[in-house]
Amino acid sequence: MNFDFYKYHALGNDYIVIDPNKTKVNLSEENIRLICHRNFGVGSDGILYGPLFQDKSIYFRILNPDGSEAEKSGNGIRIFSRFLVDAEYVTDKEFNLGTLGGNVRVELLDDNGRRIRVDMGTVTFQSRQIPVAGPAREVVNEELVVNNQRLFITCLSIGNPHCVVPCDELGRETASGLGAAIESHELFPNRINVQFLKILNRNNIQIEIWERGAGYTLASGSSSCAAASAAYKMGLAGNEINVHMPGGIIRVDIQNDGHVFMTGSVTQVAQGVFSEDLWRQIQG
Repeated sequence: MNFDFYKYHALGNDYIVIDPNKTKVNLSEENIRLICHRNFGVGSDGILYGPLFQDKSIYFRILNPDGSEAEKSGNGIRIFSRFLVDAEYVTDKEFNLGTLGGNVRVELLDDNGRRIRVDMGTVTFQSRQIPVAGPAREVVNEELVVNNQRLFITCLSIGNPHCVVPCDELGRETASGLGAAIESHELFPNRINVQFLKILNRNNIQIEIWERGAGYTLASGSSSCAAASAAYKMGLAGNEINVHMPGGIIRVDIQNDGHVFMTGSVTQVAQGVFSEDLWRQIQG
């Protein structure tokens, strides 16, 4: 049977995979929002579109549920890697993947792709590369007032932009209440992903996540890498860190040069076809 889409989750962060080699869909912003809608569509935190082939390399696109496109997603990379294994596009234990935010190296830690390690590349705290408005600088422990609250933020890019906010206590209310305001703050010309960070000990941190273009999220691979890198940069944690999120735990390993590796699980949820009713809406 031919399927129109495949659904996976990585610690509760769920994506729909659409293979353009098998399913032709007009992925306009309106259609992306419809497919991702949890009441009127299939429902997901985004769409992974691929594989796309160029010069024998494999690329894929990461589409947010608001219709925008993300540069990089750690969970998205792991999920798409698992799909490539399931669909028999790859047979090697290690391979490269291309994203809008750069190439990554993927390593399968078991035969079925349920546990995956990703070389996410290096992080930068330089404002011009994130980007963050204002003079060129490292954005580390910098004051920001949002909703009349005085926060101290550390910003970085790991192929996509992140703002890490240390907090004494965490909760969904904090992430939802401040996340949207920080995401769209004038300091961030391209908007930004937000992590609220609590240090548990030198090897364990806890985060709540507000994703750019997606909102509150149970787990995020790139957010885990960003929060761990920020904690390490500020001297609050070591370089081998378990990142605890509502959806589960991701392991992050940081090298002295800022190179970051992420390890986590992937679960397949469903394989499906779009109904005639939904196809009619998608095709206009």
